[in-house]
Amino acid sequence: MTQALAELVHPRHTAIVTQECQNAVVGPDAGLKALADAARREAIPSIGRLLDAARAADARVVHCLVQRRDDGLGSNHNARLFAVGRDSVSIAPGSPGATLVPEFGPAPSDLVLTRLHGIGPMGGTDLDAVLRNLGVTTIVAVGVSLNVAIPNLVMDAVNAGYRVVVPRDAVAGVPAEYGDAVVKNTLSLLATVTTTDDLVRAWKD
Repeated sequence: MTQALAELVHPRHTAIVTQECQNAVVGPDAGLKALADAARREAIPSIGRLLDAARAADARVVHCLVQRRDDGLGSNHNARLFAVGRDSVSIAPGSPGATLVPEFGPAPSDLVLTRLHGIGPMGGTDLDAVLRNLGVTTIVAVGVSLNVAIPNLVMDAVNAGYRVVVPRDAVAGVPAEYGDAVVKNTLSLLATVTTTDDLVRAWKD
């Protein structure tokens, strides 16, 4: 399994894609406090280790952030999710809430992509084209949340022909047992489920 994982996530064709690892979502003043607290218990420290290991191995790092203009133009209004936390923390372009959490950088070699719409980072965005231009065929999906955006990313990526890896300690959802069930019963059918330790070892070997 170790050798197979090492081949699957070889740096020449692999990118870590972080999903909504931004101040408004997982920072100290996040609009969804329960999700931020869950992410900060394990996923955020694990992602930090993964980013360090990926950069050292020359794997690509792509951060996907969500923004919303103060007037809401161009953003979705067709689901309850889009109203959650909207009035408590701004994700207007350039605002602290729309910015990557500082512990993740970005490093000079990282790419940062933003979107104004949708529930995941790939649908109708630049992500697919950017990854293909980088020669990426394997995506390591990390961040939040296992409730909505991470399954959306995994499914979109699989539909687009990518191989996907999910380190189960670098993703979070609420409640925790629901997130665990999503990984076990859904994501495991679509992606290679592994751990941060296994990925770090694969990139060091």
